[in-house]
Amino acid sequence: MKSTLHVSIGGASRVLTFVISLLIACVAPQVAIAAPAKSVAATTTSSDSIYSLEVPLTDQSGRAFTLDAMRGKPALITMFYSGCQFVCPRIVEALRKTETSLPANIRNRVPILMVSFDVKNDTPEVLRAMALERHLDDSIWTLARSDERNTRKLAALLNIQYRELSGGDFNHTSVLILLDADGRIVGRTSVIGKADPAFVKLVAKQMAATSP
Repeated sequence: MKSTLHVSIGGASRVLTFVISLLIACVAPQVAIAAPAKSVAATTTSSDSIYSLEVPLTDQSGRAFTLDAMRGKPALITMFYSGCQFVCPRIVEALRKTETSLPANIRNRVPILMVSFDVKNDTPEVLRAMALERHLDDSIWTLARSDERNTRKLAALLNIQYRELSGGDFNHTSVLILLDADGRIVGRTSVIGKADPAFVKLVAKQMAATSP
């Protein structure tokens, strides 16, 4: 009887130890995934350039261009819509503060491209009015639009999700994306309303790598 009881307790102990180990193994990865950094340096290859995507765009001045017109220096890109009253103004503010947080020698030298989700309402005239209202310098800031199909293609490539709601508003991902001089995604941040220090460092690093 004593021997049987000893085996039973030993077996229970081993089972308990196994269950605890299994729980630790299952929980640990979830903790790591649940708390990712808000700014991420991306791993890229030479074939990852978004400039390979042929997306016709029109800017706030009515000028037609394509993505690869930005080739040659790092750039910041995001997506928005002008009718957005809360989140998109904070995206603009984050972009502005990212630029002003850079070292003086590269400040206000990083091109910014904002592409609208709202292909029905964000005409060049509307985009121009927004740029004027928010005092966005045309030499740095490009507000642009495309057609529905190409807007969807660009959003998918940038891993930005959006959905139109009744009333003309949109649910959408809020993110700032850093491209290198060849159009590869090398960083992104979901911090809006202010500068993300880690993201600012990524931008400065890319600018330093391409400066003469």
